[in-house]
Amino acid sequence: MTQKDPATRAPWNAFATPLIGKGVRWASRLLHHGGSAFPGKIVEGIDPTFLARTLAQLPLGVVLVSGTNGKTTTTRMVASMLADLGLKVFTNPTGSNFTRGVASALLEQVSLSGRLDADIAVLELDEAYAVHFVRQVRPRYTLLLNVMRDQLDRFGEIDNTARLLGHAAAATTGTVVLNREDPRIARLAALAPAGTEISYFGLADDLKRFFPSDDDMATTVSAETHDADATDGADASDRPVSDATTPDTSTEPDADVTLTAVGDHAATFLMDGAEHHTDVRLEGVYNLYNAAAALAVVRAVVADAPRARTAAAPAGGDAFRERLKRFAASDADALIAAVSRVTPAFGRGEVIDVNGSPTELLLVKNPMGFRLSLASFPPEGAGTMIVINDEYADGRDMSWLWDVDFTSLRGTGVAQVSGVRAWDMALRLGYDQVPVTAVDTDIDAALAAFVARNPGGRKHIYCTYTAMLKVRAALGRIANVADAGVGK
Repeated sequence: MTQKDPATRAPWNAFATPLIGKGVRWASRLLHHGGSAFPGKIVEGIDPTFLARTLAQLPLGVVLVSGTNGKTTTTRMVASMLADLGLKVFTNPTGSNFTRGVASALLEQVSLSGRLDADIAVLELDEAYAVHFVRQVRPRYTLLLNVMRDQLDRFGEIDNTARLLGHAAAATTGTVVLNREDPRIARLAALAPAGTEISYFGLADDLKRFFPSDDDMATTVSAETHDADATDGADASDRPVSDATTPDTSTEPDADVTLTAVGDHAATFLMDGAEHHTDVRLEGVYNLYNAAAALAVVRAVVADAPRARTAAAPAGGDAFRERLKRFAASDADALIAAVSRVTPAFGRGEVIDVNGSPTELLLVKNPMGFRLSLASFPPEGAGTMIVINDEYADGRDMSWLWDVDFTSLRGTGVAQVSGVRAWDMALRLGYDQVPVTAVDTDIDAALAAFVARNPGGRKHIYCTYTAMLKVRAALGRIANVADAGVGK
């Protein structure tokens, strides 16, 4: 008799896990206590195999998405595209990217009997918690985006962050999708198991200076968006170079998907030798590169679909096989159409109407992310608010703010600065000669004052992770904010 894998062996009380978890989730949301991951924390304690046991039901397995920048948006892209192409997709949409956050999201979707009605899971995992996750669940697909100096107090130097992501690459059973332009990520190909496919997403040469790696951050990102034609003839000396880490382009691998041109809500992707241009609903030029990453991993899943159709036969198998048949027929045009319909993830370029003012929430976590956000959302004609917290999920060390160039805000100034580290942020702006109208560490009071200014005018709110959750919750009390599982 074959014994079950200990990682998926159910404890005696497993029958009660969904009921208990759903009860805790209902109570925590009713009381606005514990956050979106709290029910998962309880379930991890009473049923340690719940996560692995539930995800093992999925006939197409798990797509794991990790890296420093872009996890939440790219996870949303991949999940949205797979669903658009006909699959039933489970995902963790709130950006709660610890294992307990995934478990909590599962509690929302499983039946009382523990059944998960999905074909595939697309899961965002924090760089460190990805290590814990792959000890329980081996992903079929892993997408690794980049490594940047984010939360140095948690991870140490970025080489250590890359080592953490290497555990995910080493546990992948199907395809590892890597960022060709990030040398630390590209090198993780060597860690993939024998038989695991390697795929890359990348940039055309003319775009590389607009999407710098961590080693390139000494170069300021322009606030303009550019078509590839507009950058033809740019002098090579204008491009950032790091001799120690820039791969030899004569031997760099071919990319499965290459971003070749970017514009205002538009992008061009090269796949199989053909260029595909599309408009997109996503905000920010940086999300166009995330879209290339999403396309690469979706292409990997499509390529696997014929094999999966013969190997997998879940409950309701006929309906599943029909969905998989249609999915397997997806061509490049279908993928491009799917990416054009993806909308921003909550807090990542999400636009909320506040008393007639389009208010954009922009998550910032590190120098590159903040620089690219500033480059993507010109301040002219908009009010600007910056909210900086230093809680655990943000990273305690805010020294990275000194690596961000804020000079693009000199002309308009910043109307409001808030959060735990409001005065540090105001000081940093002062060094770049950016005028600040008001500083208030009380987020609710500062936000109320900010949204009351210039009714009907566009507003940008840049915030760290926990600050974004608080800002979004406060906006939910005065405006129509879509529920993302974190309460109001």
